[in-house]
Amino acid sequence: MQTHLVDGTYELFRHYFALPPHTNRDGQEVSATRGVLASMLGLLEEGATHVGVATDHVVESFRNELYPGYKTGEGIEPGLLSQFPLLEDALAAGGFTVWPMTRYEADDALGSAAAIAAADSRVEQVRICTPDKDLAQCVEGTRIVQVDRRKRSTTDAKGVAAKFGVGPASIPDYLALVGDSADGFPGLPGWGAKSAAAVLARYEHLEAIPDASEYWDVSVRGAKRLAATLSGGREDALLFRRIATIVRDVPDLGSVDDWCWHGPGDDFEEICDYLEAPQLAPRAQRIAAKRR
Repeated sequence: MQTHLVDGTYELFRHYFALPPHTNRDGQEVSATRGVLASMLGLLEEGATHVGVATDHVVESFRNELYPGYKTGEGIEPGLLSQFPLLEDALAAGGFTVWPMTRYEADDALGSAAAIAAADSRVEQVRICTPDKDLAQCVEGTRIVQVDRRKRSTTDAKGVAAKFGVGPASIPDYLALVGDSADGFPGLPGWGAKSAAAVLARYEHLEAIPDASEYWDVSVRGAKRLAATLSGGREDALLFRRIATIVRDVPDLGSVDDWCWHGPGDDFEEICDYLEAPQLAPRAQRIAAKRR
């Protein structure tokens, strides 16, 4: 058995900017929601059986309390933002397990669900379906992998190290140093991908990096300046790492058995009519019929 854990918010953004807009008869933009539903049915057609979809019911989370510059819903196009609750309703009607996050983020639900699935001996592989670099910290060997469905690529722990220069356990530390513009925190001045990777490949975590560069036993360009920046900004770095760290114990996600897809609900045809996508309902019924 495999489990597929999908970042619904990412999928909504991806389809919104990839597909032509479509406004239904009620004036609601629905194109991205239709695209995500079609993509999820495609995942089932490829053989997925146990699927959980995490969404950001609201953009803000507990991280906004930690750092005022953290990302908010400001600037998100209305046609996209209005589809957040619509997508959740459509996925639930389609028979998918949906985790709408409020205090936590979709990433936290994915990381927590991955931990639940990995602890289940029946699960051969946990597939986290998102290219978001934050989730690289949840990868474990070849058991928990990250999947970019758009590029049709899979990244295991060795792949994370090849991409970032550090293993999964150091990803929060790496992001703390280099920053994450998508999430709204800057990292430390002067620290870039190469320097962060070189230092963390040696020391793994921020606490282990000596304050003074003369105690570093790794060669890095501008080491003296970087060490001084880290020494003076260590408190900020630790805050950024906390922000970048995925929560692994989000409650109320259920068990792997709860995520099994058994077919669409009775209201799926109605919501497909609202989306003006009548082809999706019989498609879901055909998939369900083949599994009986």
